[in-house]
Amino acid sequence: MTVPAHAEPLGRRLPSEDERAVANQRRTILAVHAADRASLRILDEARSPVEVTLTPAPSNLLIDLLRHVGSGHAVTVVPVGQMLTTQQAADLLNVSRPFLISLLDRQEIPHTLVGRHRRIRAEHLYAYKRARDAKRGEALSVLAEMDAAHL
Repeated sequence: MTVPAHAEPLGRRLPSEDERAVANQRRTILAVHAADRASLRILDEARSPVEVTLTPAPSNLLIDLLRHVGSGHAVTVVPVGQMLTTQQAADLLNVSRPFLISLLDRQEIPHTLVGRHRRIRAEHLYAYKRARDAKRGEALSVLAEMDAAHL
């Protein structure tokens, strides 16, 4: 017996066209109300409507999640305190595992050893990613300024 694709969690597969369309529609609706407290009507297990009020922070998180799903990306939620394997960390950074290991060996990202295995706290990985992205952004700005000087 095969399991329909929609039965698998989104983090393990790409969203279908229908799921993408629904995510984009829901994101638009939520974005209109995100500045205030957004009230959502959801269905509980018995398919009865329940109203839920979201403050701006969870609304923004949900909007971001829906934006990724609407763009066709698989999405996984990772708590900042979670310990990640080197493969999980490499996947989140979109780099190879050997490259991540070299970052760990150069102590660019804090990690711990569990037996022979390296583990990276998600918050340390995200801090590295923010710093890396900021550095890339600065380099891009410098290149853009240099290009503009030659126009």
